[in-house]
Amino acid sequence: MAEEYAVRVQNISKVYKLYKSNKDRLVEALGLTRKKRYQEHYALNDVSFDIRKGETVGIIGTNGAGKSTILKIITGVLNPSGGKLEINGRISALLELGAGFNGEYSGIENIYLNGTMMGYTREEVDAKMDQILEFADIGEFVHQPVKTYSSGMFVRLAFAVAINIDPEILVVDEALSVGDVFFQAKCYKKFEEFKKEGKTILLVSHDLGAIAKYCDRVFLLNHGKKLCEGEPKGVIDTYKKILTGSADDQKKILEENGQFDEAGLIGEENARIAGGSVADVTGDGEELWKTHFEINPNLNEYGNRRAEIIDFAIVDDQGTLTSTIIKGSRFTIKSKVRFNDDVKEPIFTFTFKTVRGQDVTGTNTMYEDKMIPLAKRGDIYVASFTQNMDLQGGEYLLSMSCTGFEKGDLTAFHRCYDLISVNVVSQKNTVGFYDMNSETTVEKIN
Repeated sequence: MAEEYAVRVQNISKVYKLYKSNKDRLVEALGLTRKKRYQEHYALNDVSFDIRKGETVGIIGTNGAGKSTILKIITGVLNPSGGKLEINGRISALLELGAGFNGEYSGIENIYLNGTMMGYTREEVDAKMDQILEFADIGEFVHQPVKTYSSGMFVRLAFAVAINIDPEILVVDEALSVGDVFFQAKCYKKFEEFKKEGKTILLVSHDLGAIAKYCDRVFLLNHGKKLCEGEPKGVIDTYKKILTGSADDQKKILEENGQFDEAGLIGEENARIAGGSVADVTGDGEELWKTHFEINPNLNEYGNRRAEIIDFAIVDDQGTLTSTIIKGSRFTIKSKVRFNDDVKEPIFTFTFKTVRGQDVTGTNTMYEDKMIPLAKRGDIYVASFTQNMDLQGGEYLLSMSCTGFEKGDLTAFHRCYDLISVNVVSQKNTVGFYDMNSETTVEKIN
């Protein structure tokens, strides 16, 4: 194996046998039939890629794409059904919560257990113990059985062990999403230290901001196949198109990458349409924008329905309908409202909240001086709000409404609270909710 490569994955496949019943499984196990009584499911299908030493590489894709499966094969948890794998360096892995830990053992005992599994002596683990405990920062709980830990405490200890045993290759699968924001910042700082030390990092995450910021290259998996690879922004853009595009858009992308089949069309299975009026069709036969988005199943909507939001969209700077927006880019929020009565001076609104429910920002057509004198019964209007995305990277909840004043009181015609989740992808976060986009200089004056 060439010394410049830390990992080489060559034509790896992983096939599972899916039986319709336990009877079919038993009949085949006993050799009582020559007929194939199972279907083959390819979790991975002829996947190949190389990771150079010192690279930070991300793997993205929808649920079921094969991301966790390829990590388990690389770390030796699973054996491939076919293909060749070469590893050049000591691997430390942080896979799903609980992997490699015994719930009956204390935190200290699990540290020794994991160190032993990595080939360290007790004395070598002792030498690293202070570093591990300082990073985990879980206090006296380290002497308690890990089955009593919260998920946050568990991942603190697991990550502290994984990064302090001096790995040459660090593999992380979504585990950091469990820790609090301060611990995540601590972990990503450690990533940067690892990069400077020339260590190799393989990261699987749904946090596209982290993928964009920390990864040198990204692989996109789709239904067990590698769809494409390259620099983060381009691969993330392709992922967004696959995730939110129509069936025709997806077919085109998959065909361009030589991987089209009917199973590859994932947009419909990822779109969730909620019940109630917000999910009704407009009746004009046109494709609804909102079918490209995952609507909150716990959507809170109310109002007297003199006007109704019948469709909505978020459009990025590439013209794509998507709930994933790159920080600093231009994007548009659209709401389509049908009026069931004559309404004087209706107001169209939108608001962004944190996932904890705190209002962050928003505006409406009254603030923006774009009022309509009178909307008549049967009229349909589209309100478009175009702006730069200056929110910090992370998840936000988008709400929309159509309101107005009746007899001097503000009245809700139709409000949709926490309609969808919006993911802001950022390569640079500052303090607080939004970026002031400061032009910064530092000069030596003496």
